Amino acid sequence: MSDRNQLVKENFINFVRERTLPESAINLTPTDVGLSATDVIDLFETQVMSRHLDLQSRVMQKKGQSFYTIGSSGHEGNAAYAKAFRATDMAFLHYRSGAFVIQRGKQVPGQTSLYDMLLSFAASKDDPISGGRHKVLGSKALSIPPQTSTIASHLPKAMGAAYSIPLAQRLAHQGEIPSDGVIICNFGDASSNHSTTQGAINSTAWAAYQSIPMPIVFVCEDNGIGISTSTPEGWIAANYKNRAGLTYLYCDGLNILDTYKTAKEAERIAREMRKPVFLHVRTVRLLGHAGSDAEFVYRDLADISATEFQDPLLHTARIILENNILTSEALIEIYQHIEQRIAVIADNAASKEKLTSADAVMASIVPSLSQARSSIAVSEEKRAEIFKHEKHNLTKKQHLAKLINWALMDLMAEYPNIVMCGEDIGKKGGVYNVTAKLCQRFGKNRVINTLLDEQTILGTAIGLAHNGFLPIPEIQFLAYVHNAEDQIRGEAATLPFFSNGQFTNPMVIRIAGLAYQKGFGGHFHNDNSFAVFRDIPGLIIACPSNGADAVEMMRTSVRLAQEQQRMVVFLEPIALYMTKDLHQEGDGLWTHEYQWPALQSAELDLGVKVAGSGKQLCILTYGNGNYLSRQAQYKLAQQGIDARVVDLRWLAPLDEQGILAQVNACEHVLIVDECRQTGSISEALVTLIHEQASRQGKIKRVTASDSFIPLGAAAYEVLPSVENIIAAAKEICQ
Repeated sequence: MSDRNQLVKENFINFVRERTLPESAINLTPTDVGLSATDVIDLFETQVMSRHLDLQSRVMQKKGQSFYTIGSSGHEGNAAYAKAFRATDMAFLHYRSGAFVIQRGKQVPGQTSLYDMLLSFAASKDDPISGGRHKVLGSKALSIPPQTSTIASHLPKAMGAAYSIPLAQRLAHQGEIPSDGVIICNFGDASSNHSTTQGAINSTAWAAYQSIPMPIVFVCEDNGIGISTSTPEGWIAANYKNRAGLTYLYCDGLNILDTYKTAKEAERIAREMRKPVFLHVRTVRLLGHAGSDAEFVYRDLADISATEFQDPLLHTARIILENNILTSEALIEIYQHIEQRIAVIADNAASKEKLTSADAVMASIVPSLSQARSSIAVSEEKRAEIFKHEKHNLTKKQHLAKLINWALMDLMAEYPNIVMCGEDIGKKGGVYNVTAKLCQRFGKNRVINTLLDEQTILGTAIGLAHNGFLPIPEIQFLAYVHNAEDQIRGEAATLPFFSNGQFTNPMVIRIAGLAYQKGFGGHFHNDNSFAVFRDIPGLIIACPSNGADAVEMMRTSVRLAQEQQRMVVFLEPIALYMTKDLHQEGDGLWTHEYQWPALQSAELDLGVKVAGSGKQLCILTYGNGNYLSRQAQYKLAQQGIDARVVDLRWLAPLDEQGILAQVNACEHVLIVDECRQTGSISEALVTLIHEQASRQGKIKRVTASDSFIPLGAAAYEVLPSVENIIAAAKEICQ
């Protein structure tokens, strides 16, 4: 046992025995706040359990049994506000919430929170939440999605979940969260400065300011320091006390009576008035930031000692003694008994089996949960009403944008739980009219205009998914997602992995992107890199190049999300939205008839699509590259080069067997990749062919240059062209 641990324990025992305890300016009794003597003892036990878990974790670390020692010491007051809320109120927590989890576990029969948390500390595969993948605070039974965030990236989805509760009532949707539920979301004072905090709270207040119900309590646990950087005194109150649309409450988190009383008021406002609350809780940080943190390097010893004397366990001991609930020796006995109990449980947890194979580790990346197809039959009369504005066009061939719009129209009718959200997607119909008339047909509760913040858009979608909706968020331009990519990577995509598949984030993220837009330049409106998505485990990337494929692939994407709980990025090539012709003006070869849902195969097709049967050259491509390659294919045929064009369509996971089958049928391979030479999917294709193809002729790539996209005609100097493709094809086929 470390000297530090021993000192902490001895200090508590000596201070309690001698009644040398911190004072409080708050004059409350348990009766004043509606707590019984038994309740107070219960909260004290929870706080002691949380503390001894922290201390035991450090002991386990020295033995090589525990691997993550950021603890809850100093924040044990969150047990009091855990008691103030219902166990069905979904809680998005940060890593100093151990006492909250323990206290909530006491509200649900059959829970073994101490054992469960120690299994998580020990990375045991028996850990009921992550299955040994991480030390996380979470529980399906306790309505606590697991959280590994060390900042505040969980706030946007908490905001989205809060928005989803009254939305479910408005739409008569039977969600996962009770209709009178409240969302709890806590974070630290240092994390209040993070963009995700600022964005989530701003979005919440923005909605509440317009009288949109937002039943959420943001709990800022203010210990005055972020690792080694102090939070300016008064900073949190100055930022949030007079915030429009937000009710600010303050309590002393060292005093469980004040914390419980204030939390009950926060709960009342959120539950009864459906308004957001900012609950500012004073705490202290004990034992440093983590086990490896040497506080004396950046804090004075006098400051450390003064902070340790403000231990919330000592404050609770004072309350118990002042109210004659227990004696000093009884408190010490509880403290020592829990220490011994946790040590025994820890030994047991540390002995449990760990994950021992890559397959076992990766088993939860793709959710194993499956749901039945939940679409409903839409009558001919209903469809006629929905499409009445298009009745003269439905039998005519259409371009990509129009066909995506029609597919979304049908899908929203078939799946009542689909909710769309994004900038300008409502009455305006989006920048390119892809969502035109959807708001008018299905209402503003299902086609939601958001404020201009991608973190809010994606956070809203994640929160909606937590409540049983099937979100289809839209990111207006591909480069805009970089402002919020961690909502996909660090929050949504990791959730099945860190919850052992118990929590999922099914959704279809529509993103308009890729290059070749005439008249557009710059990084933000003409971006040709989707590399940010390609290394996210479990994420599916769809990229249609034409309207017929887009309709099929959008329906498949929705089914993947609904039935297999998958996350799909649906990448739509902007430059092809309105394209009608392929070889010459007026040929209409890039328009297609709309296939009604009833005519689509029940099988999910995530394979490639092939044009032509040439055996001399296989052109592998996607998106705009498919359009250009089809033009090149026509001209190459006139020059005696017989090529087939393979549209990848699904960029993750790649249809490897389908690709290899086409490659093996041809002499040579040309890869046409409209994205940059470095970090593009063409690199993965070359690797696949080199490692697995049964026959290999020449392989060549035509890619974009490693450049951002300039304005005007200069853009075409750094992007693949038909001429580039033809020249490369002739070179390798000679």
